[in-house]
This record gives sequence, C-alpha cells and structure tokens, in this order.
Amino acid sequence: MDEVQIVERLKAKFGEKILSTYTFAGQHAVTIGPDSLREVLIWLRDDRELDFSWLMDVGGVDYLGYPGDDDREWRFEVAYQLYSLGKNHRIRVKVAVTDDSVSVPSVWDLWGVANWMEREVWDLFGIRFDGHPNLRRILCHDEFVGHALRKDYPINRRQKLLQPSEMILCERMEWA
Repeated sequence: MDEVQIVERLKAKFGEKILSTYTFAGQHAVTIGPDSLREVLIWLRDDRELDFSWLMDVGGVDYLGYPGDDDREWRFEVAYQLYSLGKNHRIRVKVAVTDDSVSVPSVWDLWGVANWMEREVWDLFGIRFDGHPNLRRILCHDEFVGHALRKDYPINRRQKLLQPSEMILCERMEWA
C-alpha cells in the first residue's frame, strides 16, 4: 500500500475530521483537529494493513507571519511522523491547534517515546499536552521565560543565567 492509498483510507474512515491533505517532496500528510488525534493515531497504529507501530518524531510548527498564508485558521501545528517497520511506509499526521488554549491530547501512553518528544515541543513552542504525566522543561532551564522557537519570541531577550553555586563544577570532581 502506498501513501496515496493510506491518505484515501484516512479520508474514507474519518471524513470531515480530516481538515486538509498535502504532498511535499514525495511525503503525504493529513491535518486533523486535536479532538480527533488519539482516535486517528490509534487506528493508524492498530489497523493490520497499516501497522504504524513506530512514532519517529513529534515536532511543533509556528506559522505566525508565514508568507502567503493569510487564510490559515490556526497558528500552531504539532506534526507526528509515523512509520511502519513491517510495511515500510510512512505518514505525517498534523494537528491544527485552532484555539487560544494551545493544547493537544498527549499520546505518551500510546508510544512511550512521545513522553520526551512532547516535553520538547512544550518547552520550545509552549504547546501543552493534556494528560502528560511530567510536562516540564527538557532543553531550557527552569527559570527560562517564554518559548524560544515561537516566532514572536524576542530574539535579543536576555535570560537569567545559573549561578556557579547552582552548577556542578568539574574542578571539584576527582577523577579516578
């Protein structure tokens, strides 16, 4: 089964829950709303003909100021890259964050690896994952203010630096 057939199966199964589809550089993607995320991903994972057993990546996208994109109804997307080891096919499922809540359901319980990936998206984009067991910073320090990959993050903003007493000093470590 190729990616075009997978997209057609998704459209047939979920109908109007599919907000849009597109193809770029030979890879096909579907965009859905947050309320359909878990249902769609569980179906893609558990359907024997599709067998998307591997969540390769979860990433965030901020479309603020994206050129030629004035009619988009949402600012953020969360992109899930799925791959089938047994069938050797892939699909990208994007979730449109259509409101000011900037949150989507967590899928860490479906794929354990999503735990850290969702933390990274939250840390850098500020997109919350409802139901995540440990949603805290993973790349930026705890006192970091804002979310560094948002398009409206002030690039010249100065952040608090950790004091030497708060860091582990290598000079004090004795190496055997």
